Amino acid sequence: MKIELEPIALIENPLGGKFGLPRQASLVPELESKAVFFPEFSAPEAFREIDGFSHVWLIWGFSLSGGVWHPTVRPPRLGGNKRVGVFASRSPFRPNPLGLSCVKLVSVSFADGRAILTLGGADLADGTPIYDVKPYVPYADCVPDAAGGWANAAPGPKLKVFLSPALRERLGAEDAAALTALLSQDPRPAYQDDPERVYALEWKSLTVCFRVENGVLTTTDEK
Repeated sequence: MKIELEPIALIENPLGGKFGLPRQASLVPELESKAVFFPEFSAPEAFREIDGFSHVWLIWGFSLSGGVWHPTVRPPRLGGNKRVGVFASRSPFRPNPLGLSCVKLVSVSFADGRAILTLGGADLADGTPIYDVKPYVPYADCVPDAAGGWANAAPGPKLKVFLSPALRERLGAEDAAALTALLSQDPRPAYQDDPERVYALEWKSLTVCFRVENGVLTTTDEK
C-alpha cells in the first residue's frame, strides 16, 4: 500500500530562496522561523508536553529541488568537483526529497485556529512544507563519538560582515543581527572566491547584494 504524505505545516521566515540558506540546522541560531500548522493538525492536545523539550526534529520537503534525483552528487564543500553517493550526503536531489533538521524549540502558541512553533536555527526557506515533528531525545539522539565521514570538519572561519547603514536602518536591529549571523557563514559555494562577483540573497521583500574580499563581506545594494 502506497503511503501518501501531506504537509502538516509551512515554514515562515525571511529567506525567500535556496541561496543563502544555512548549510545545516543550528549554525545560525539567531535566525528565527515559525512552523505554522494547518487547522486540521492544530488541536492543542497534539502538542501536549512538547514544551518540555528544548529541541525538535523537523521532517520536511525539498520543495525547491526540482524533483530530480541523482545517484551521485557533488557537495559544494568538497569543491564541487568530487562526487559522493547521494545516500552519503544531505543533497536535496534524492529519490524521496525529504530533509531532516534538528532545531531549537523557542515557544508554542496558538492563534486563529493554528498552532505555531517558533524555532531557532532552522535551515529552511520560507514556505517549506513540514511533514512531521518529533522531539529530540538527548540520551538516544546524541552520539558523542560518531564519525562524520567527509563532512566531519565544521565549517571554516566566519566572515566579517559589514551591512550598509541604510540596510541596517531598513531592517531594524533584530533582523540586522540575524542577517549578519547568516552572512557570516559565507553563503557562496566553497569553490568560488572572486572579489568582483556580486551575490544576491532574498531576505523578506529585499534582495541583498554583497561582495566578499579577504574574508570580509560587504553589502553593496538592496532592492
